[in-house]
Parts: sequence; C-alpha cells; structure tokens
Amino acid sequence: MNPKVTLNPDPEVVKMVKEGLAAKGGYCPCRLEKSEDNKCICKEFREQMADPDFEGFCHCLLYYKAKG
Repeated sequence: MNPKVTLNPDPEVVKMVKEGLAAKGGYCPCRLEKSEDNKCICKEFREQMADPDFEGFCHCLLYYKAKG
C-alpha cells in the first residue's frame, strides 16, 4: 500500500520551504550539508514514508505522511 503524502496545509510554510529549496538547488533548506541524503525528498523522510507506523511531517514541514 502506498503512503498518503501531502503538502503542509499551511500555504505560508509551503511557500517558505519551496523558496528555500530553490535557493539551495533542491537540497533541504533546514540542513547545512548538501548531500544526496538531504536532497528533497530527503532520505530521512523516504525512510519514514516506508514505515507503516509513521505519521507526521518531514523535517522541514513541507510534506505530511498519513498512516495507511
């Protein structure tokens, strides 16, 4: 079953994070290191998406994963 992942419902948060992503070339604006692990969607959140028991936001609050 594919997890349901949506954008944060707050348009201001989405705007701010997307601007940060654009400024950092697609790397998480919340992290200092530019590595493949921090390229959006980051490794941490990809692993959380794969966990059927995880529900919540990614590190930078851009994406939300619902259970199921």
